[in-house]
Amino acid sequence: MSNVILVAPLAGWSTPLEEAPDAVFAGRMLGDGLAIDPIGGTLYAPCDGELIAVPASQHAITLRTPDGAEILLHVGIDTVALGGEGFELHVRQGQHVRTGERLLSFDLDLLARRAKSVLTPVILVEGSGFTVTRRNQNRELNVGEFLMELMPVANTVRTADARGAGGVRRAVVAVGEGEACSLNAADAGDASGNSAVEAVGRRMSVFLEHGIHARPAALLAAALKGFTAEVSISARGRQASARSTVGLMTLGVRKGDDIEIRATGPDAVAAVAALEEALLGGRAVEGPEPRPPAQLRTRPAQIHTAADTRADTNVLQGIIASRGLAVGYALQFCRPQIRVPETGAGVSHENSELDRARALVKTRLEQAAAAGSTATREIIAAHLQLLDDPALVGDARTTIASGKSAGYAWRQVIRTSVDALRSLEEGRMAERADDLLDLEAQVLGALDGDGSTAAALEMPAQTILITKELLPSQLIALDAARIAGICMAGGGPTSHVAILAAAMGIPVLVALGPAVLAVPDGAAVVLDAEGGVLRTTPEREQMVLAERELERRLQRRAAEQAAAQRECRTADGIRIEVFANVGSLAEAEAAVRNGAEGCGLLRTEFLFLERLSPPDEAEQAAQYQSIATALAGRPLTIRTLDIGGDKPIPYLPLPHEDNPALGLRGVRTSLWNPDLLRTQLRAVLAVRPDEQARILLPMITDPAEIRTVRGMLDEVRRELGRAVPIELGVMIETPAAAVMADRIAAEADFLSIGTNDLTQYTLAMDRGHPELAARLDALHPAVLRLIARAAEAAHRYGRRIAVCGGLASDPAAAPILIGLGIHELSAVPSVIPQLKALIGGITLQGCRELAHEALEQETADAVRALAVKMLSAPPQAVPAHE
Repeated sequence: MSNVILVAPLAGWSTPLEEAPDAVFAGRMLGDGLAIDPIGGTLYAPCDGELIAVPASQHAITLRTPDGAEILLHVGIDTVALGGEGFELHVRQGQHVRTGERLLSFDLDLLARRAKSVLTPVILVEGSGFTVTRRNQNRELNVGEFLMELMPVANTVRTADARGAGGVRRAVVAVGEGEACSLNAADAGDASGNSAVEAVGRRMSVFLEHGIHARPAALLAAALKGFTAEVSISARGRQASARSTVGLMTLGVRKGDDIEIRATGPDAVAAVAALEEALLGGRAVEGPEPRPPAQLRTRPAQIHTAADTRADTNVLQGIIASRGLAVGYALQFCRPQIRVPETGAGVSHENSELDRARALVKTRLEQAAAAGSTATREIIAAHLQLLDDPALVGDARTTIASGKSAGYAWRQVIRTSVDALRSLEEGRMAERADDLLDLEAQVLGALDGDGSTAAALEMPAQTILITKELLPSQLIALDAARIAGICMAGGGPTSHVAILAAAMGIPVLVALGPAVLAVPDGAAVVLDAEGGVLRTTPEREQMVLAERELERRLQRRAAEQAAAQRECRTADGIRIEVFANVGSLAEAEAAVRNGAEGCGLLRTEFLFLERLSPPDEAEQAAQYQSIATALAGRPLTIRTLDIGGDKPIPYLPLPHEDNPALGLRGVRTSLWNPDLLRTQLRAVLAVRPDEQARILLPMITDPAEIRTVRGMLDEVRRELGRAVPIELGVMIETPAAAVMADRIAAEADFLSIGTNDLTQYTLAMDRGHPELAARLDALHPAVLRLIARAAEAAHRYGRRIAVCGGLASDPAAAPILIGLGIHELSAVPSVIPQLKALIGGITLQGCRELAHEALEQETADAVRALAVKMLSAPPQAVPAHE
C-alpha cells in the first residue's frame, strides 16, 4: 500500500480534532484526523475513492481509497438530527469519485442556527490499515489544499468485510441520555461441543433517537476493545462487523429498527454484554477546551471566488505547496541541461573525477547547511546521505569500470533509481526522486565546471518564477530576496523544494499544468496561494486589490513577528508573560517557534490515554525532559493528571457516577489513587534544570487538598534526596476555589485560572449542550468577577496568577484580563504572535478602565462589545511620565 494524500474538502479554518464539541470525535473514538470550521457550503472529495456509506440524512459521507483507507467526512456535529434538511447530495453510494469532485451541498446558515456546531471532522476511520503522519491544522485552508497524509500500518489485521477490526482509542462512553434498547435473548451454545468457545445471539429493537450513525457506531466498536470474540450485527438485510464503525453506519439502522447481534469466541457472552452496556448507558466524555470564538479569528481576504475561477480562462488552478499571496512579474526558468560524454578517459581518472565532484558538492552542501534554516539543514542532510549512498557510488564505479565516463555513470545510476521510485506511482516517492535528480545535477555540474546547478538568471524584484520543476539546490542558489512567488507546472506539495520555499516565506503553487509554461516573461500576474490559483492577465482593479491585501498582510505579519520573539510588554512597558498550552513535544516546539515565553499548561493526559497500562516513572520523566529541553530553559508548568469519570481510562476503574463533572475529577482522582500521583511527582522532579519545572494541581476546591499533595511532594523529595524545592500551584476552575482564593493563595505558590470549567460551573451550563453553547461565554460578568476576586487574592499574597483556559486564547479578552490583574496568559501556540502584537498596542490604564466597565455589564455580549470597541480604536497614547 502507498501513502495517501488528502486535500481539504472544504474551505475554512482547520483545527485539531480535540476541539470538536463532541466526545466521540474529540476522543478519536471513530479515528484520527482533524476538523474544519467551514466558510462555504460545498463538500468536495479529499481523494480518489469509492463512496461506501451515505446515510439517508445526507450529513456524512464515507469513502474508501483504492488502498483501503476509509475517510469519514461528517458535516457539522449532531447534524443527523436535521434528517437531511439543508443537505443536497450530488453522488450516490457505491459511486467512484475523483479528488475535488463535488459530493454534497449544505445550507451553512441553517446548520449554524440549528446544529450543535458546524465544525466538520475529517476522520481516518480506526482500523482501516492507515495512520496519520502529517496534518495541516491551525490555519486557513482552501478547497484542494494539502490536508493530511496517511501512511499504511504494517501488519494490520482487518476483518473479512474489509472494514477494519481494529480496536479503538478510548474506553466506553455513553450514547446519550434517554437512549435505550430492548433486549431479547437468543440461542447460545457451541455446535462443536467445545466448552471454551461460546456462541451468543441477541435480538433487540434500537431506540437511539437517530439510529446507529457515526457516534453510536463508534461507541459500539469501542465497547468491544479488549475482547477476542468475532461479533457481527445484522439489520435491514445487511451484516457488518460490530468492530467496524463504517460497517455499522452502512447498515442504515434507524430508531425502532430490529437488529441481531451474533458473537462467537471464548468471551462472546461478555462481548455482547459490553455492547448492551454501551447502548444502555454510561458517561459522556468531556469536550475539549474551546478555541477562540469564530467571530474573533481573522480570515484572509478572498482575492477570487470559485465562480470567478470557473468563468475566467486566464486563471490557472494549482495545488498549494506554500501559502501566501504575491503580486509580480512572470519569469520562465528552465533547468540547465548538462551534456556528458559516454566514453571515459580511463577507470582511474574517471573514479578520481567522480570523487572530486562529490567532494565539491559535499563542501557546498555543508556550507549551505551552516548558513541555512532548519528546513534547509534537514533537506541537505538527506542529500548528503544520498551523496555517499554505497549502492549509488558502487553502481557508478561498476559502470565506470565498463569504460564509461564519471558523468555518464552517475547519470545512469541516478536515472535507474529515479525510474524505480516513479514506477511506484506514489506521490511522495516521486517527490523523493526529485532529490536524486538534484544530486545528479549537482554532481554533473561539478564535473563540468564549478558545481553550480543554477544558470545565471537576471531576476528583477517581484519575480514570479515559473518553471516545469525546480530543484532544492537551484532554489538555494537563486536570489530569494527577488522571488515573490514560484509556480511549477509539475511538482508536489510535499516536495523538498516546497518545504524550503515555505521556510523562506515564498508562496508556491505546484501542478499548474503545461499552460503555465506559456505565460510570457514580464507578464503581470497574481499568485494566490491561499486560493490555489494563478491569475495570468489580471485586470487593473484586481491588481490593486491584490496589492492592497498583500500590503495589509505584510504589515500585520511584520508586527506580529516582531512582537512574537521578544519579551511581551504593554505599550506603557508593563510586563505580560505569554505562555503556551501544550500537550506534546511537537506542540512545545511549535510554541517556541511562535514566540511562547514558556509553557503555562502541559496537559499530561497524552501520556495516560490510549493505552492499557499507565506510563512508568522513566517514561514520564523522559517525556517531560524532552519538552523541557525543547523549551530551552523557559518555564514548564506540568499539570498533574486531570482525569476522571468524564475521561475514563481502562487501567483506572473509577466507580460509576451519575454526574462525572461533579465527581472524581482532577486532583480528587489523583488522591483516590495516590500511587499514580506519587509516580508522576517523582517523574516531574527528575526534570533538569531543577528550577525549570513547576507543578499545577487541577480541580482544587479547598486548601486541605493542597496541603495533602504538598505533604506527599515533600516526602518524595526526601526519598529522592532533592534539596531544591519545586513550586506547587493550583488551578482555579470552580466557583468554590475562586471564592476561597484568599485561603488557597496562602497555601499555593501560584494560581492559574481554568476558564473553561469555571465558566460552565459558574453559569450552570454544560459546555457540550447544543442549545446553550452560544451562551457559554467566559466573558460573562459573573465569571469575570470571580477572576477579579482570585487576582486580588493572589496579589495580596504576592503570588503569580495566570489564565490558562480558553479565554487566554481569545484576543478580545486579553485587555480585560490584564486590567483585572492577570499578568500571565497561556494560550494555544498559533495565537501567540497575534496576542503579543495586540498587547504591545495597549496600556495598563486603558485595560483597567475597560475591566472596570466590563464588571458593570449584565451580559457577555455587552462585555464583548466593549472589548471590540477598544481593539478597533486607534492605538492608546502612553502618558508622558511613563
